[in-house]
Amino acid sequence: MLGVAVFAVQFPSFLFSLFGGIVADRYNRFKVLLITQVISMVQAVSLTLLVLFTRYTVFEILALSTILGIVNAFDLPARQSLVQDMVKNKEDLGNAIALNSSMNNLARLIGPAISGIILAKLGAGICFMMNALSFTAVIATLLMMKLPSNMQEIRSRKIMEGLRDGLKYLTSTPSIGRFILLIGLCSLTIIPYITLLPVIARMTLNGNAATYGYLNSVTGIGAICGAVFLASVKPHINLGKILVIILFVLGAGLVLLSHTHNLFFALLFATITGFGIMSLATIINTLLQTTSSPEMRGRVISFFAMAYFGMQPLGSLLIGGISNYAGTQATILSQGIAAFVIALVFFPFLWKGIRPHSF
Repeated sequence: MLGVAVFAVQFPSFLFSLFGGIVADRYNRFKVLLITQVISMVQAVSLTLLVLFTRYTVFEILALSTILGIVNAFDLPARQSLVQDMVKNKEDLGNAIALNSSMNNLARLIGPAISGIILAKLGAGICFMMNALSFTAVIATLLMMKLPSNMQEIRSRKIMEGLRDGLKYLTSTPSIGRFILLIGLCSLTIIPYITLLPVIARMTLNGNAATYGYLNSVTGIGAICGAVFLASVKPHINLGKILVIILFVLGAGLVLLSHTHNLFFALLFATITGFGIMSLATIINTLLQTTSSPEMRGRVISFFAMAYFGMQPLGSLLIGGISNYAGTQATILSQGIAAFVIALVFFPFLWKGIRPHSF
C-alpha cells in the first residue's frame, strides 16, 4: 500500500507534466504557480478535514493524492522555469537553479523526517493540519515577490503545436534526451529505495515510527549538505564529472545500508544516500535548464518531471514487489549495484563535460 500511495501521488505527474510544460511556456509562469498553490492548499485542507473528522478510507486518501499529483504536473515546470525570470545576472543562473532545485528536493526529504516524529507523538491529523497551514506562508510569500515587468507574454501557438515542438526539440537535442533517460533510470531503479525506509525501520532495525523519523531526518541532513555543496559550486565547473562521482557515492551508500542492522551505521549510510539523491536530481535539473533554449525550458522541465516523478511510482511498485519476494536487504543491495551500472554506462557522456546554452 505504501507503493500504491506513492503511485497515486506521482503517476499523474507523469501523465500531465507535458501539458504542464506547455502551459509554463505559453502563459505567465507566476500566475500559473499562484493558481497551483491555491489549489494545493484546498487539497491539503480537504485531507486534514477528512482525517480529523470522518471515518476515512484508503480510497479517499488515494483520490486526494491523485488530485495533488495532477496539480504538481503544472506546478513544477512553472516553478522551476520561473527562476530564469528572477535572475538578472545570467552568469548566476546555474547557481540559482541549483539552489532552487535543492530547496525543493530538500523540502521533499525534510518534510517526511519532521512528520515521522510528529506522527509518533501527535498523530496523522496534526501532520496534515500543519501541512495545510503552511500554504498560507507560501501564498503570502508569492504575493510579496517583485518580478521583472517584462515577464513573458501569452503565446499564440496552440497547445498541440507546442507539444509537437517540445517532442521535436527533445529528439533533435541528444544531450537533453540523455539527461532525461538518466534521471528516468535512476527514478525507476534507485530513488524508490525511500519507499522501503519504513520497512528498514520496523523489520531490519526493530524500531518504530520514531526510528523511521530518525532515518528520514538524517536523510534530510545529507540533503542539506548536498544543497549547500551544489549552491556553492563555481559557475564553470564540470557538473558532468561531479554527477558521475555522485552516482558512485549513492551506490556505495545503498550497498552499505543494505546489510547493516546497527542503528548508528544505518543513520550514517542514510545520510550518504540523502546527499546522493539530492545532488543527483539537482545536478540533472541544473544541466537541463542551462543547456536548453529559454523558449523551450518549461517543456524541458516537464520532460524532467515525467522522468523523475513518473518513473518513481512505477519504481516503487517494482521495488515493493521485489522486496516482497527477495527481501528488503537484497532489494536495496541491487539498487546500489544499479547506481554503479548507470554511472559506468553514462560515464563517456558525462565525463567529457556539457556546454551550457548561451543565455
